[in-house]
Amino acid sequence: MATHAGENGSGGHAEWRFARAAKAVAGTDKMSIRAARFKIGASVDARDPRPVLPLAHGDPSVFPAFRTAAEAEDAVAAALRTGKFNCYPAGVGLPDARRALAEHQSSDLPYKLSTDDIFLTAGGTQAIEVVVSVLAQPGTNILLPRPGYPNYEARAGLHNLEVRCFDLIPERGWEIDIDSLESIADNNTTAMVIINPNNPCGSVYTHEHLAKVAEVARKLGILVIADEVYGNLVFGDTPFIPMGVFGHIAPVLSIGSLSKRWIVPGWRLGWVAVCDPNKILQKTKIIASITNFLNVSTDPATFIQGALPHILENTKEDFFKRIIGLLAETSEICYREIKDIKCFTCPHKPEGSMFVMVKLNLYLLEGIHDDIDFCCKLAKEESVILCPGSVLGMENWIRITFAIDSSSLLDGLERIKSFCQRHKKKNLLHGH
Repeated sequence: MATHAGENGSGGHAEWRFARAAKAVAGTDKMSIRAARFKIGASVDARDPRPVLPLAHGDPSVFPAFRTAAEAEDAVAAALRTGKFNCYPAGVGLPDARRALAEHQSSDLPYKLSTDDIFLTAGGTQAIEVVVSVLAQPGTNILLPRPGYPNYEARAGLHNLEVRCFDLIPERGWEIDIDSLESIADNNTTAMVIINPNNPCGSVYTHEHLAKVAEVARKLGILVIADEVYGNLVFGDTPFIPMGVFGHIAPVLSIGSLSKRWIVPGWRLGWVAVCDPNKILQKTKIIASITNFLNVSTDPATFIQGALPHILENTKEDFFKRIIGLLAETSEICYREIKDIKCFTCPHKPEGSMFVMVKLNLYLLEGIHDDIDFCCKLAKEESVILCPGSVLGMENWIRITFAIDSSSLLDGLERIKSFCQRHKKKNLLHGH
């Protein structure tokens, strides 16, 4: 059979032009928590009879103690049985679901959100995609926290949106370095991201701190993207204050989801709430751009949208109190036990979300090169999965989740302690 020149690799032909597309996503894996978890998980020794303990990510749904509310499950089942939600939804979400969510979100704000202020998305991940994509114009930049949630940087990279990072200060409870914001911003800065309650640090920002952020945003002429996926998951002395409280100072796009508060990340229902009583985002066509994006994008499952009004209305306060109680208990265990792990330093007790950040004291360890090496060797020897800080923008730090049942958490921290003891530098073992 005859072959054309180039089919078998010989002869000349034009460069494969589609190969250029790969450059757009090159390097995003280094910013991916999933990629890091896969790499570290692959290090686990299959011969270890002990269970693998997942202390790397915030999904406690597999543990019976963290099962979602019965009212939420009933709402989904009832929505399915009606037969009314097997259709395509509107691109921005079902009107009844948007209306219910607007009312629910308004309860913590000094003004009322309307149905038009709510855009439903396929989880918080798509909400990030929507907002970053709409803001990414040639030559613009966005301000991201360090450490932070890597999906923002990855999504910005896909759209050639320049990233500039501001630091969160460990010694000040992971507060935003507000003084640095003006120095890293310029006329091409379009927005800043804050994550509150914070992933990965477990901090919760005060009303005063958030007010300062809003004032700086107004001075710079930028909007605030408030990642509030862990909203209301607080158990310290600082209450959760939605950034939308300050929407009259600077426009806010609040990102939320059912995933964390209801412990249902697999249901993939998130939202973007427009907290902008001055209608600046409407006048500047940002709202129209979000609508246009969602009209050509995927949707959250229609039956989950159909169930949303009943989920919001019927979930009892006892469920939320129980989840907060569990997280308060496990965060206390985590913070207490970490003090006995000498190769870790924890600068701030977690007050919210499902995580704590600890500094890895490499100088105490033998044969450990960095945070990723630590996590891979720990997985191999102890079947414990942690998240390396370098994925989050903080090399030689570690993120630990305490959203896990207490016995598994204690087991995992004990295994980490044994690992660190085995790898302790020899001269330190002898007290030199």
